Amino acid sequence: MREIILDTETTGLEPAAGHRIVEIGAVELFNHVATGKTFHVYINPERDMPPEAEAVHGLSSAFLKDKPVFEAIAEELMAFIADSVLVIHNASFDMAFINAELSYLRKPPLPPERVIDTLQIARQKHPTGPNSLDALCRRYGVDNTKRTKHGALLDSELLAEVYLELIGGRQTALSLAAGPAIRRLPSAGAAAVMPRSRALPPRLSEAERAQHRAFIESLGESALWMKSGL
Repeated sequence: MREIILDTETTGLEPAAGHRIVEIGAVELFNHVATGKTFHVYINPERDMPPEAEAVHGLSSAFLKDKPVFEAIAEELMAFIADSVLVIHNASFDMAFINAELSYLRKPPLPPERVIDTLQIARQKHPTGPNSLDALCRRYGVDNTKRTKHGALLDSELLAEVYLELIGGRQTALSLAAGPAIRRLPSAGAAAVMPRSRALPPRLSEAERAQHRAFIESLGESALWMKSGL
């Protein structure tokens, strides 16, 4: 099963207010194990960067001015995610922006049915919260010391670890990863069992048998072995 952990950074909170995507990061999982394949791109939003947004992710208009626009990376992004399940923290936010960008290009939106929202899972498991990505990293012992600001690829990598914990822990991923490599022994009916041409000689000597019988008799008639016929 292929899944894509995905995150975006934007110029603001609402596509309807003219805000755009400025960074996309994605990590590929196969059977809940990171494959090492990633997608990462900075995007020229073709508008100014509000100071409050820059304070969150550190991406300035000057840094983004020579980056590709969304149209230039759209096909590569769609090819990377393909038809895989998308795993996103607070998915409604990122999906609103991605589908807005796709609509500007007259491309079909990504359906919500293919998205797993880790924020919803976290709220079900930890109803008293907090359930931000940083809080979940602390809860599950995921090292987020490099996260001084939001970054789409780093956040996707952290979310991949948090996601595994939310769905049952790292042991789940290890068992799924090992599954295809397990070699099973043949079942009893897989091969005919041939009788020996000559019986094996007894392993106990007559003297050892006599010693055993004497030991059993010394236990008395109430001994468990005498009652069970052993």
